[in-house]
Parts: sequence; structure tokens; C-alpha cells
Amino acid sequence: MSSPHSYSPIADYALIGDGRTGALVSRRGSIDWLCLPRFDSDPVFSRLLDANLGGSWVITPQDIQSIRRTYRPHTNVLDTEFTTATGQLRLTDFFPALTEQQKRHYPISQTLLLRRLRCTAGRVSVNVAIRLRPRFGRWTPELRRFAEHWYQYGWGHSAAVLYASVPLEQYGSLLRRTFVLEAGQSADFALAYADEAPVELPVPLLFDTFERLTVDYWVSWAIRCAYTGPYRAAVERSALTLKLLTFAPSGAIVAAPTTSLPEWPGGPRNWDYRYCWLRDAAFTIRSLLGLGYHEEADAFLDWILYATRLTQPELRVVYTLYGDPHIPEQALVDLDGYRGSRPVRRGNGASRQFQLDVYGEVIDAFARYRLFGRPLDRDDYRFLRGLADVILRRWHEPDDGIWEVRSGRAQHVHSKIMALVGLRHLERLATLDRVRLPLDRYRRVAAELERWLITYGVDPTRNAFVAVPNGGPDAALLWVALQDVFLAPDHPWVIGTVETIVRELAHGDLLYRYRRPDGLASPEGAFVICSFWLVEALARIGRLDEAHRRFEQLLARANDVGLYAEEIDPETGEHLGNFPQAFSHIGLISAALALEEATQRLSAPRLAAS
Repeated sequence: MSSPHSYSPIADYALIGDGRTGALVSRRGSIDWLCLPRFDSDPVFSRLLDANLGGSWVITPQDIQSIRRTYRPHTNVLDTEFTTATGQLRLTDFFPALTEQQKRHYPISQTLLLRRLRCTAGRVSVNVAIRLRPRFGRWTPELRRFAEHWYQYGWGHSAAVLYASVPLEQYGSLLRRTFVLEAGQSADFALAYADEAPVELPVPLLFDTFERLTVDYWVSWAIRCAYTGPYRAAVERSALTLKLLTFAPSGAIVAAPTTSLPEWPGGPRNWDYRYCWLRDAAFTIRSLLGLGYHEEADAFLDWILYATRLTQPELRVVYTLYGDPHIPEQALVDLDGYRGSRPVRRGNGASRQFQLDVYGEVIDAFARYRLFGRPLDRDDYRFLRGLADVILRRWHEPDDGIWEVRSGRAQHVHSKIMALVGLRHLERLATLDRVRLPLDRYRRVAAELERWLITYGVDPTRNAFVAVPNGGPDAALLWVALQDVFLAPDHPWVIGTVETIVRELAHGDLLYRYRRPDGLASPEGAFVICSFWLVEALARIGRLDEAHRRFEQLLARANDVGLYAEEIDPETGEHLGNFPQAFSHIGLISAALALEEATQRLSAPRLAAS
């Protein structure tokens, strides 16, 4: 077993990608995670989960004195600046991002990763070590040099080609070299991949062009962001991160590009997040449309319709990038796990759960889409009517709940609230688009749901909603303040719920999702998305100053390039869980939009009075 000190902190990583997969690059220049050819494929670099067995691609100078890294402005091109005892070195990492027209003009492989070095002052000794290990490190690929500067990997039906402008030394399947760059000198490396040989060879003469076109691509995408509020930089970085986590061929957005990064070091809360959760839909749609990214919102909604085609009207909690609901969970017991956190998992057993709230949240996503002025057609309404039928039939059943706990089903209050929200949205949509829906049935069940919530969902001593009847608070109940079809933001139960959650679940600016047994023994960190939900809830109930203060504290919790994991340890500030987490960044965007909306609501009466 590797020592915990063999692993970099989760927050030490930055993400680069191409809309099909993503690589995690550490502060010291090591790529420790890369799945090929897709996010949910097995990794070829997985040192993140086993420091001995998993492969990595190290490019790091000797005698480092300081490291500064940043994404190039408005892009996902990563620059790492090393200052050493003898000079300065810049490492630039990116996947080329080209338009479809440019791809037809320039030869480019299915997947291409470029790493570019330039000595900007003095002279620097650089260590390079490339250890490609497919299938979570279990396979050793065949490796041969077929020309000067060129190396070919092969495993199964897959193939990869490495280009190195400096000669490398081969030791079995390991390539390594230490070399010196002086001021003005540079070195280039490229890894090209294809599912089946032959691989389109990288063209070194095009690397400058690819870098320029990639910068242009990301800048042109980023400037479309419609948000102009005071938190533009953080919102833009979160939007760019969501774009990296979007699987371009289908429009699906993965929860994270990683699996099994622990919610607590050494514990069992290690899950595979390389899939798409329907629950993310409502916030994702709102965030994309609120930022002006209509094409991405359209693609995500189309993916929902496509992914659920085999299970409609029933929904699964999570689907693969191409909409497969079958995601069996497997424990990879031979892997060390990040800092000894076992088991490492492939697949996700939550795909078998029943979560009632998902039906309301998907309806909520379509309603938000329509209220932004986007059209819904007959197929959309047929789909939504099917979801409503499931709510009518199953709302009284216990479910597994939003947090996908492994302790069994219960009567989750949040699930009932979201079922009610879904039915109320359909009433509005039917009126808006003059669509014939069985509104009498919807209203009858909505009334039953409301009676149930009043009878069983409210704790009169707290004057707040609780997780389950006679239970305690749950951060998911902040949703009662984030919707406008059940209770108004100034309702005493809404305010009481927000206050109870702050009092019993907050730790400074961070928020735990709950404090109760959930079937797993280990602790966990505070949830980043819940902390952003609290910001939004405070804004909606009129506590704008507190909302801004908490939001700015949360912005300071990001890592040095603006990324968030799923959770953060409030005591140490350590990022925990899979990284970077789409839901955390969606929460940031949604909270920023809510703050802007609340500010505008407050300023409107003042303008009218003047």
C-alpha cells in the first residue's frame, strides 16, 4: 500500500479536456488521471487512485522554488509557471479545441493532448516520465519506438502515439529523460489516441496553430456569458468548467470526471461520478439559460429525452453519457485507493434506486426552460405527462431520497416537496401553452401532497420542515425557498427552515447536508452545493447582505484555479470527493444569478420612487 503522502491534495489538480474526456494535472506538472476515449472509459493514467499501480505523465523541473498556475484568460488552456534555483519554466497543457470546420481542414486524431514547455529565463533541468497503464493500471501496454521522436502504444484494440521533441529513454513500458532547457528554448509533447489503429499522427508544425485556435475557441465561447454582475470571474470559470464536463456528442454533463475520490480520507464513501444525474437538470438548465448558453441548454434537454427513452415514464437516477440506465457497480478491490480510501468503485449502484424527487426536478427543468421563452413541443408534453403519472401513482411510497443513502427507503419530505412542485408546474404550463392535461387529477394529488407535508413534514417546535417525519433538518429542504409554486419566500415555514438549517447544519460558511446515520460508518465533509443553496435561499428570503457575505467566503474556498470538489472539510479547508464537481459549479452560478436577481428586485422600487 502506498503512503498517504504519495498523493497530492485533491485541490492541487486542474482540469483540461476536449468535450469527450478530461485530464487532471497536478501543481507539479503530473497528469495523474485520464480516461480514454470517454469520461466513463477506463483510465490510462490513474495514479490518483493507486500511486504504485496507476500510470502518470510527469513533467516537472528540478529544484523548484515556487509554482504559479492559471488558466489563460477566458480559456481552459492551463499555464503552470515554475521558478527554480536556476531559471523559470512555463508548462502549457491543453486538448485542442477546434470548430467542426477547422477539424475538416486540419488533421487531428480522435483524442489529442498537447504539453508544451518553454524556458523563459535562465536554464532549467526538466524531468519527464511517462508511464501509460490502461485499465486502472492493470494492463502493461506494448511500447515501441518506430521513428525518431515517435513512440507507439498498443493494448487490446486501442492504440496511442506519443510525440516527443526531445529523445526519451525506454525502460520496458516506461519512457523517461532528464534534459536542460535554456532561455528561449522549448520542447513539445503530444499524445494521440484512437479506439482502433491506425492513429492520426500529431503534426508538430501545427502545434502553434492548435494553441492559437484553442485559445480563440474558448475566448469566443466565454464572451457569450451574459452574466455581468460583480462575480463575473468566478461565474465564467464555473461555466468554462461545465463546458469541459459536457460530453459533446450527446450533450450530457457528467457529475465529475473522476471516480472514488473519497468524501473522507480512508473512508468508504467513494463513488463513481463519471455519469449524468437527472437531478442536476433543473439547476443546470437555469444556469445555462441564465448565462445565455441556449444551445447547451437545448442539447442537455434533448439528452434527457433521449436518455430516458428506454425507461419512460419511469426514470432512473443516473444514466451513462449515451443514455444507458444500466450501470452496475463493481469494487476494484486490488487498488490502493486515494490515500488508502477503499474500495475504488466502477459504476454506480444508485442507478437501481427509486428517488421520487427526480420526477419533480425534471419537470422543474422543463418548466424553467419554457419560462425562459424556449418552446416545448408535443413530445415534450407527452414525456412530462408520463412523469406526472408516476408521481400520481407513487407519491405515497417511501423512496431512497436525494442523497442516495444506503440505509433503506423512507418518507423523505424533500421528495414530497419536489413531487408537489412538479405537479404545480404542469398546471402553469398547461395554462401557458393551452395544453390539455388531466389538471383535476394533478390538483387533487397536489392537495393530498400539501396536506401530507403540513401534517408530517413540519416540526412545530422548530417551525421548519424536517428530513423525514419526526426527524431533523436536511440541507435539501432549502429547496423550499428556491421554488415559487409551493410557499412564498416570506412564509414562516420557509424562513424557519432556513434558520434551522443554519443553526444546526452550518459550520461557518459551509453546510453539512445532514447529521444523522446513513448506513456508512465514516464521517464526511461539508457539501459545497448545499452551501451555495444557502446563499440562494438567503437571497430569496431577503437577507441579501448575509447572502453576499457567505458567497464571498465560499469563493475564497476554491482552489488556485477556481475549481471545487464535491465537499470541503470545514476544519482544514481540504477539498474532498470527486473533482471538479459539476454540481458545485452549478450551485455557484445559480447562487450568483439569484444574488443578481435579488439586487435588481431591491433596486427596482428605489428607481420607481426616484
